[in-house]
Amino acid sequence: MTPGPASKPNLAIVIPCYNEEEVLPITVEVMLAKVTDLIKRDKISAASQIFFIDDGSKDQTWSLIQQYAEKHQAVRGIKLSRNKGHQNALLAGLMTAEGDILVSIDADLQDDIDVIEQMIARYADGCDVVYAARAKRQTDTAFKKMTAELYYAILHKMGVNVVFNHADYRLLSRKAIESLRTFSEVNLFLRGIVPLLGYKSDTVFYDRAQRAAGESKYPIRKMLAFAIEGITSFSNVPLRLITFLGFSVSVFAFAMIFWVGWIKFFTDTAVPGWASILIPMFFLGGVQLLSLGVIGEYIAKIYMETKRRPAYFIDKVV
Repeated sequence: MTPGPASKPNLAIVIPCYNEEEVLPITVEVMLAKVTDLIKRDKISAASQIFFIDDGSKDQTWSLIQQYAEKHQAVRGIKLSRNKGHQNALLAGLMTAEGDILVSIDADLQDDIDVIEQMIARYADGCDVVYAARAKRQTDTAFKKMTAELYYAILHKMGVNVVFNHADYRLLSRKAIESLRTFSEVNLFLRGIVPLLGYKSDTVFYDRAQRAAGESKYPIRKMLAFAIEGITSFSNVPLRLITFLGFSVSVFAFAMIFWVGWIKFFTDTAVPGWASILIPMFFLGGVQLLSLGVIGEYIAKIYMETKRRPAYFIDKVV
């Protein structure tokens, strides 16, 4: 049973980690201080904990998590058997962690942890989902800001219900977590799945800081893959665009036939040459390859979903 507004909820903070040995000591210290402060001010239960999920790190991340778990009662560790990606590691933490409310956040401390108290207040007001979104993107480069905002705009145009400038920093009630457990997608895009729950939600805003230590684990290649994942997992608009593109090319091809016929039979300006053959050939070939690529992306997703492979395996829990 979900606690009422008058009771102190048991908070679990879920933090996926991949090769975070440089920033982890800072993260543990900051998070412990925040949890301790919230407990002292009777905002959360004294049984609240922080769960670090090691996503198959190759450095000393898991060793550090074990050390902190032995030293601090509030620190817990979950080790996956191998690297499964940020979304699967986050899901493993959400499905394993105990608590009335769960807050997911990255380990780099770029997200403002002070808004956790605002999220708890929204939960006390009856919200089962509270999103933390960036108020502005002043820490991003001009290119990243432009592409990120364009991506959110494209998702909205394609009918994907996502919160603008929200990543994976959010609060979920126990009811929301149990509802999330019923989803069985292999191709995970939690930013799109959580809004599908439909429970009462709200959004808090914050300013994002620079990374506390270490370097980003999301290079351009991974960001592009994640962007494609979000679009193809929640929208069939690309397939419809192929149909529209095919229709448009067909209309254009018929128009070209009539134009060439007109030039050939009713004028004396027809000039023989290879351009009239090669240009349409390359154009149509490019359209066909692009169309096959988009269709192949959806077929690959069907292939992965039909196998029903587990999203993760937990190796150790401390």
